[in-house]
Amino acid sequence: MSQISPVFKREFLGYFRSPVAYVFLIVFLVASVGLAFFVGGFFKANQASLQSFFVFHPWLYLFLIPAVGMRLWAEERRGGTIELLFTLPLTTLDAVLGKFFAAWAFLALALTLTFPLALTVGWLGQPDWGVIAAGYLGSALMAGAYLAICSLLSSLTKNQVIAFVLGVVVNLALVFLGWSVFNGLLSGFLPVNAVDFIANLGFIPHFDALSKGILDPRDFAYFGSVMALALTLNVVALER
Repeated sequence: MSQISPVFKREFLGYFRSPVAYVFLIVFLVASVGLAFFVGGFFKANQASLQSFFVFHPWLYLFLIPAVGMRLWAEERRGGTIELLFTLPLTTLDAVLGKFFAAWAFLALALTLTFPLALTVGWLGQPDWGVIAAGYLGSALMAGAYLAICSLLSSLTKNQVIAFVLGVVVNLALVFLGWSVFNGLLSGFLPVNAVDFIANLGFIPHFDALSKGILDPRDFAYFGSVMALALTLNVVALER
């Protein structure tokens, strides 16, 4: 952990040395709140909940998180600083975790900055704060899974644009696997058990359960497994 901390600090503070971080935060806040109000019908729903806010997160993250994750390793490879990084007294795992946790903390900060929306819900009605907290937790876990995949893909190329496109495509595939519309199409020619299995490989069913306040250990295990697998492959890719 002592070796992870310097990498974490370097990466996390590095986000705020560039105006890109502030642009990202503003875009995320405007897009997430705007979708909830103008597309999700926040006021029309007449409910003291954040369902109209959380429902767009799987789709919103498809573009915003690859934009954060694409630079994690592609930039190091392109600039030749990856060799310098590994001359330091730290393991590949330390570097991978340090970078990942820094980017995840940045995403968590962006998510935390939406708290005025939760306060608005509390002012307008009497929401179930446990459900709201579970929704935020689920969104943070899903963001971590997206990010771990993007980190892996970033380690495979020197080009940030290619890393971004790969991140969008792979995460989009995992979103589609759990999307009810896609599962409905599959049910026309696949057995129910097969459709359910495919759906459970996707992000949406696991996130939806958490956003509704259902704390199922299987959902935590799913996001944890995606992150662990992607980061393990990230380490393998860098060492080879």
